[in-house]
Formats: sequence, structure tokens, C-alpha cells
Amino acid sequence: MQNEGLEFSRRKLLGLMGATTATAAIDAGTAIAAAAVAQDRRTAKLFFTDVGNGPDVMLLHGWTCDSHDWSWQLPVFESKYRVVAPDLRGHGRSEVMPSGAYSPADYVADIEALTLAGYRGRKFVLVGHSMGAQIAARLAAKRPDLIRAVVSIDGALGFDTAAAQLFRKVAQDLDLGDPDTVVPALFAGAYDSATAPAFKRWHARRVEGMPRHVLRESFGPLFTGPDQVGVEEASAGFCQRLTIPFYHLCRDPAQANRMRPWFSHPKSKVDAWTGAGHWIMLDRKDDVNAAVTAWIDAL
Repeated sequence: MQNEGLEFSRRKLLGLMGATTATAAIDAGTAIAAAAVAQDRRTAKLFFTDVGNGPDVMLLHGWTCDSHDWSWQLPVFESKYRVVAPDLRGHGRSEVMPSGAYSPADYVADIEALTLAGYRGRKFVLVGHSMGAQIAARLAAKRPDLIRAVVSIDGALGFDTAAAQLFRKVAQDLDLGDPDTVVPALFAGAYDSATAPAFKRWHARRVEGMPRHVLRESFGPLFTGPDQVGVEEASAGFCQRLTIPFYHLCRDPAQANRMRPWFSHPKSKVDAWTGAGHWIMLDRKDDVNAAVTAWIDAL
């Protein structure tokens, strides 16, 4: 495995997972190599970290983001769980795939391959934010044998008709316009008065450094097209078919009320969170850490 000079002072592992093999340094540097599951599509090389001991938890960040978004969760989670935190394809330090390789199914294939390559026989609690939560839910639907539960932090699920119209316009604007303008404009409506200005600047600068095709091709399929599960009836039907425990935290009380009946598992729950923007885990980090770890511990 090549670390390519990447250093995380408090991490035990740096990972790069490829289409056919994966090598992970686990438990203070022990190298374990495993063959990845064959996929219908080529999986990307993912940068990821693996640290801690206890129940298996994987953190999946959102669109335009990377695993640094979990920096305010990692110290707590790593003290209780074994935590795997990847950068999704085209994001952060993971492989940038060519155009045409950014459907939700492509992202799901990467996480499925990572799980089977290095963690065969283990079941994860997936904690996802935004797009990452939809990827987590899709993987849980596809491979419930690999997933113990899902936590969705303002996940890309359960949006109503008004949101669907907004997201379709954003997808069109991304295709035709400058993402450096379109994305911050979208995010401006996703912040709260509690959101620190530094977070807003961080998000805008990160967008400026991302490949244009990744930005444009990742967003639309979450909410548009025949395979979308992010909005309206398609989202309701998808969530109703999930069989694993599901904890959804969202900003919109109306969305929370709409989604509560969708999840059949008795340990599932949906909560509306006030005083936070879309990045709930940043704006209310201590509250989110306490709520999510308590839910996981009670599974």
C-alpha cells in the first residue's frame, strides 16, 4: 500500500482501496490484504482512515465534502467504536473517476467493495450526511447483510415537491453555469444563524478545488431521473422498503412528520433539529455526538 506522504497524526491507518484489491493497516499498523468483490462497474481507489475499537461504524460525507467533515465527531466515535471514514470517489483524496461514473450506484459500489475487501464478515452502522446518507441507505437496501443500521444526518431523502423543483433547477444550473457560483448559492439557503462563518468559507473554497464533472454529475441523480430516491413518492416507497434500524435527523419539522411512518423497524426514529443548518453535526456537534452514540449503543 502506498501512503503517498499523507500523514494523520492521530490516525492509525491510511487506506487506498482499488477495484480488485485493498490493503488496510489495521490495529497499529498490521497489514491485511483482501480481494475486493467483483463489481459490474469499476470501483474507485478510496482514501480512508480506520481507527478505534468496538462496534463497526463507517462515516460517509456529503456532496462536495470529504471525511474532514467528521472532525468534530471522530474523537468521540473513535473512543467507542472502530471507525472507518472514507472520502467518496472524486472527493477529498480519493480517486477522480472519468465523466459518466458518478451515479448513486457508482458510489454504492465503492462502499460495498470497501466493506467486502477489508471487513468481510462484519456489519457496519453507516452514519451519512446529505448525499452520504442516501448512499448509506441505498447500500442498506442492496446489501442488508453488510449493514447493521443507518444514521442519516439531514440525508438526501424525503424531500417534498417544492424541494424537488429546486433541486431540478440546481441540476440544470450546474450543467449550464459555473459551479463556483451555483453551489454557494444553494448552500446559502442551507445554513442557520448558528453556522459559523468559517464553515461557510471552508465549504465555498472546497467547491472551488473540485473537478467540475464531479460536481455536475453527482448531484442530479440523487433527485432526478427514474432511479432517484431523494424526493416525493419515490423516496417514500424506498424508505418504506428498508428493513434495518434507521435514525434520520433533519432540519425541517414538516419533513420529520412526513417521514416518521416510513420506517418499519421498531428501533427506527426521525427527529427534527432546530438551531442548525444542513451540517447539523457541525452546528450542534456535542448534541449530535450524544444523540447518535446513544442510539447506536441502544441497538
